[in-house]
Amino acid sequence: MGPWRSGGVDVDEKVQDTAAPTRPDRGQATVEVALLLPVLAILLLGLIQIGLLVRAKVLTVHSAREAARAAAVGDDASAGAAAGGLPAGSYVVSATIVGDQVRAVVTYVDPTNVPLVGALVPDITLTSSVTMRKEEWPS
Repeated sequence: MGPWRSGGVDVDEKVQDTAAPTRPDRGQATVEVALLLPVLAILLLGLIQIGLLVRAKVLTVHSAREAARAAAVGDDASAGAAAGGLPAGSYVVSATIVGDQVRAVVTYVDPTNVPLVGALVPDITLTSSVTMRKEEWPS
């Protein structure tokens, strides 16, 4: 008996015997992928929407900081908020002065317009406020 024989049966014969011409689980992986792919696509689109929401929050904070800085030095808070990076006309700025403090509040409605996810999630309102000390320039 050679090293390729086991009990008088050829190894090639064993391989041929175990490989049935029609298997009952044929195409199972394709069906599993077809069922799982829409779920994965929606999760991916949801992650993209979350990333866009985080970006909008960062821009809202930056606009509030710019508005507070502009109001602290005596300029228009709305003009300062315009430098924050939010789309023009899509936000509301309010600046109040109390004593030597300036508080700027920026409110922005972020549209959820990613396909599929945007229809499931309503638009989100983001609000950021920043308080700075008012700067008085000597005359």
